[in-house]
Amino acid sequence: MLEKKYIKLKLTGKTKDEILSELVEVLNEGGALEDKDEFLKVVKQREATSSTGLEEGIAIPHGKSRAVKKPAVAFGRSEGVDFDSLDGEPSKLFFMIAAPENATDSHIETLSKLTNKLLDDELRERLEIAKTEDEVLAILSEEKKIEEKVVDKKAGFVIAVTACPVGIAHTYMAADSLVNKGKELGVEIKVETNGSVGVKNELSTEDIKRATGVIVAADKTIDMDRFAGKRVIQVPVKQAIRVPKELIEKTLNGEGEVYVASSNSNKDKQGDKKEKTGIYKHLMNGVSHMLPLVVCGGVLIALSIALSGIKAGSGADVSNPFFKSMLDLGAAAFGLMIPILAGYIAMSIADRPGLAPGLVGGALANSVGAGFLGGMVAGFAAGYIAKWVKSWNVPEGLKPIMPIFVIPLVSTSLVGVIMYFIGAPISGFMNMLTDVLKGMESGSIFLALILGCMISFDMGGPINKVAFLFGSAMITQGVPTVMGPIAVAICIPPISMGIATMMAPKNYESGEREAGKAAFAMGLIGITEGAIPFAAADPFRVIPSIMVGSGVGAVIAAIGKVADHAPHGGPIVLPVVENKLMFIVAIVVGSLVSAIMVNILKKIKK
Repeated sequence: MLEKKYIKLKLTGKTKDEILSELVEVLNEGGALEDKDEFLKVVKQREATSSTGLEEGIAIPHGKSRAVKKPAVAFGRSEGVDFDSLDGEPSKLFFMIAAPENATDSHIETLSKLTNKLLDDELRERLEIAKTEDEVLAILSEEKKIEEKVVDKKAGFVIAVTACPVGIAHTYMAADSLVNKGKELGVEIKVETNGSVGVKNELSTEDIKRATGVIVAADKTIDMDRFAGKRVIQVPVKQAIRVPKELIEKTLNGEGEVYVASSNSNKDKQGDKKEKTGIYKHLMNGVSHMLPLVVCGGVLIALSIALSGIKAGSGADVSNPFFKSMLDLGAAAFGLMIPILAGYIAMSIADRPGLAPGLVGGALANSVGAGFLGGMVAGFAAGYIAKWVKSWNVPEGLKPIMPIFVIPLVSTSLVGVIMYFIGAPISGFMNMLTDVLKGMESGSIFLALILGCMISFDMGGPINKVAFLFGSAMITQGVPTVMGPIAVAICIPPISMGIATMMAPKNYESGEREAGKAAFAMGLIGITEGAIPFAAADPFRVIPSIMVGSGVGAVIAAIGKVADHAPHGGPIVLPVVENKLMFIVAIVVGSLVSAIMVNILKKIKK
């Protein structure tokens, strides 16, 4: 990546911006760039995040962009320029790294080797006095063996995570710095890198369990909850490059704060099997990214309907242009809910290559009416397929196009086939259920029980839709007593989950507790989807609980002869409901049954 044509021994720039422009020009003249202005913009954006000026006169400006034709490194030398370095001293040696958007593992590993060399004081001194480009290349090509001490396992086991915003230079320099210093000190150490090609050398549950302490050298968000109960030293990524010995010694001495998880999940404390923990982790990644869409979309829809009202025979009557726009905005957020769930489940499994097939699979789940359960299937299928394709052993020439072309294309195509085959059975199943419901006697308690359970089973999915459309059709035939139990069942899942989070907040993560408040409000407006995040996070406890509660509520409504003249549900339809008192009683009782049951099941799980 570093060739003679990318070396300039005398940089003339006097400011940071001038040096950056000069190095970009070197790369451009050497044929490494498609668009030098675009790459310069990317490099400056990286500098705005945090300066790439290190100590000892070194700076490593870098960028990852589609403006880069091929991975390359430019080297330049100056008499000294203020580069906002860590030690406040002028920078003299500059390495500009240009990584293409589809940089492969091998590219990043090569860059890691280069940055690792810069930790050597003698090498830097020789670079400062090198007289020719060939001499620079020779110095950087030398291999220096690190003197390793015998690892003293009794001294302790240090684990670390390194991550910088772009994930190219500092991430790997920090990791190499810690590993090399650990070898010199004879300390057992394992370092996970969160770089541009994803997580490498990932820390396992067993690693975390037996670690003496944790070093987190990161300038971006990483998964911290896994370190709950461990002593953690958190520093900027540059600190791991600058003072690795100090960080390792502090960790071995038991310094650092005991990390308290932001959730009560404690996924790995129960000694679950690794695969089970992994599936839960992937699921929660999808749920956590989906939550904001559920909350903002649900609240917008709820407000638009609440401020517009319900009409008998037509349901929600949103005619005001402003409220209609609000409703459309909320519906757009809801439309993204399942694709985001699927996309981020897949991304958790296969890293970035899983995102595209996961999003497409989630969109297909929406289009075939498979609901959130279909979205979960699409997410896991996309993730494991993308992971499988990533593992293919392909020729070097194909590696650069794997992450942007081969993996997304193959994975998306296979997920599309899976979702296509799911669509036909779902359609047939819906028709069968509709025929079964038509054969039942309207107004019967058994019918109410079946409809209540169907409404809450998949909350907007195909089974829910069959029950809802059946109830709506019965209104047009002059039998509103079928819609009455359905109107009760529609609001019980979100209301009950809102109540459950208030009754036993320790059973839920902080994000779920916030979602519980929004779910309660959505339930009042008859938006069943408000309970989806809870069902997706813990389907085996939440879905049975809300089905029981909705079934109980629907049966009470049937016994009380509750009739709903609008194809909608929840307390908002109260003006068009007959036997209002029994309607309210049914909602209250059903919601309490669900809330109590789900909390009991979660307590048993603990």
